[in-house]
Amino acid sequence: MNFKTIAAITATASLAACAPNPEKIQGTYVSPVVYQNLTCEQLAAEAQAVSNRAHDVAGLERRHHRQDQVAVAAGLVIFWPALFFRHGADATTAEVAQLKGQMEAIEAASAAKNCDIDFQRV
Repeated sequence: MNFKTIAAITATASLAACAPNPEKIQGTYVSPVVYQNLTCEQLAAEAQAVSNRAHDVAGLERRHHRQDQVAVAAGLVIFWPALFFRHGADATTAEVAQLKGQMEAIEAASAAKNCDIDFQRV
């Protein structure tokens, strides 16, 4: 293999290990049954709490994503030990997925109860 091939394989592998963009993380399945005994008011309060937490965690994941991109760029171009400072898919990624799953379950429980809650996707 020549240098260009090795560099391309290294770059691809390095980018694959970066923290994902939070918008591209799929929600983990959470059964709506968990929320079936809540009233519409309780569902709305739960949705607000989960949404607030998801906003905070997604911001942290975005920061990890940007830091990983910088580390990979620096590692490939300037200083290869920078590649060791990437976050990759970690607990924050798992929490984003869990919170997205919870929101989907709350939304499904709300629809089943005919609650008039407006869920907005951002």
